[in-house]
Amino acid sequence: MSNPAAPLLEMRGIVKEFPGVRALDGVDLEVRAGEVHCLLGQNGAGKSTLIKVLSGAHQPDSGQVLWLGEEVRLANPTAAMRLGIATIYQELDLVDGLTVAENIFLGHENARLGFSRRAEMNRAARELLGRLGHGEIPPTREVGRLPAAGKQVVSMARALSHDTRLIIMDEPSAALAHDEVDNLFRIIRELAAAGVAVIYISHRLAEIREIGDRVTVLKDGRAVAVGLPAKHTQTAEIVALMTGRTVEYSFPPRRGGAAGAGAGGPAAEVLRVAGLTLAGTFYDVSFAVHAGEILGLAGLVGSGRSEILETIYGARRASAGRVLLDGRPLRPGDTSVAVRRGMGLAPEERKSQALLLDESVASNISVASMRRYASFGWLDRRRELADVAAQVRALDIRPADPRRPVKTLSGGNQQKTVLARWLVSGRRQGDGETGPAAPLLPPRGALKVLLLDEPTRGVDVGARAELYALIRALADQGIAVLLVSSEVPEVLGLADRVLVIREGHVIHEADAAELAERDVLNMIMEGSAL
Repeated sequence: MSNPAAPLLEMRGIVKEFPGVRALDGVDLEVRAGEVHCLLGQNGAGKSTLIKVLSGAHQPDSGQVLWLGEEVRLANPTAAMRLGIATIYQELDLVDGLTVAENIFLGHENARLGFSRRAEMNRAARELLGRLGHGEIPPTREVGRLPAAGKQVVSMARALSHDTRLIIMDEPSAALAHDEVDNLFRIIRELAAAGVAVIYISHRLAEIREIGDRVTVLKDGRAVAVGLPAKHTQTAEIVALMTGRTVEYSFPPRRGGAAGAGAGGPAAEVLRVAGLTLAGTFYDVSFAVHAGEILGLAGLVGSGRSEILETIYGARRASAGRVLLDGRPLRPGDTSVAVRRGMGLAPEERKSQALLLDESVASNISVASMRRYASFGWLDRRRELADVAAQVRALDIRPADPRRPVKTLSGGNQQKTVLARWLVSGRRQGDGETGPAAPLLPPRGALKVLLLDEPTRGVDVGARAELYALIRALADQGIAVLLVSSEVPEVLGLADRVLVIREGHVIHEADAAELAERDVLNMIMEGSAL
């Protein structure tokens, strides 16, 4: 019989090896019923491998998993689900072509109900969505038509559709805006009060203190701290455990004024958006971005901020308005023209929208530049690899092996790979050096505008600092940067100037240094400054 006083879950000495790497090296974890246990660590520390062992997706090479004091074998995800262990991955495993209700009950539909009882399935889905505070999501809507935040809710409803006793949440707030995070925390607290345990994984350390009870920290496949009190452990201590060093929570200094002005006066205008409208999403958006300036867009998920970037780039066709690059209009809805004219986009969903996961780092970097390496039907692989290698060194992509599959890289290094793509596309034949000391972008580089949508989503604290420095360095070399982020402190700390977006409208514009986080949050949530 199980021991009622035992922890809900114990993992003892878990070891997991892959060819050439020991991903988990004797990891211990203990989770109690009704607690929120936060699992922290940099990308590559072993978090994903550990939760895959717990969810039955990976089998440990050695170690024990105990459930209510009894050793169990989680042979597959179904076995874990039967025990009451549900996992919500950062990359949601939903089927876009199925409805909300079909996704919620996928894999455990009652075969006896059949099509004639579909109404009962929809009713049950509606009840689960209501429990999560999102009864407005129609159970009959295709999941592919939902925004990222809506898909997150559906994935949570799927977990609750089982008799769940432990829910693993991998970066659940990454795609959520401020009010959505508040709702997420409400749901987690209600689950914990009902005795459900939650393993919560996040790179946002401020969330840990707010929602967590205890913390386990992984580093290099080992648990360097187990069961720390979340509310009484200093952020600096957690960061030091995660990284082995103290990370400064500071942004690189701004070069000049709001328009990228330096000693020589205001910089030239590079991008102008005039009256841009996408019916049903955003309306009459107008602004300009100058060479060397970082312009931040702050707003809730669903406010239209990401769609503004996609429309500027040509991935969506505007209903009205114009986009001008160097004073010349861009053809609406044509991304190839935007790229040829010197524009690059790093989208929010880098794995599904930006990366060829099964291809090498080199292929992912050079994919937007193949025409410049082609001559009479032949590709100059030597020049292609030289350009790729130069950017791998300049951006410090790790491991520094262009032949490595990009899916094996951490989130931060995958994001650097996306940025390197546009830097290589900005090179011209014969430009600059290609050695380790070469600049990020040669003097005659063609890249003029870089659109960044959630550039640090799912990236650990150490890699964030590197990305911040990289983005500022690109701006300092004259690139105009348009930045979207769900984290208001990130927008205020990195941008020179900020546009506040609410319900598809620009409601405020100011220098970032003039704005306080509290005021921006109030504007995007309530529509007016304090």
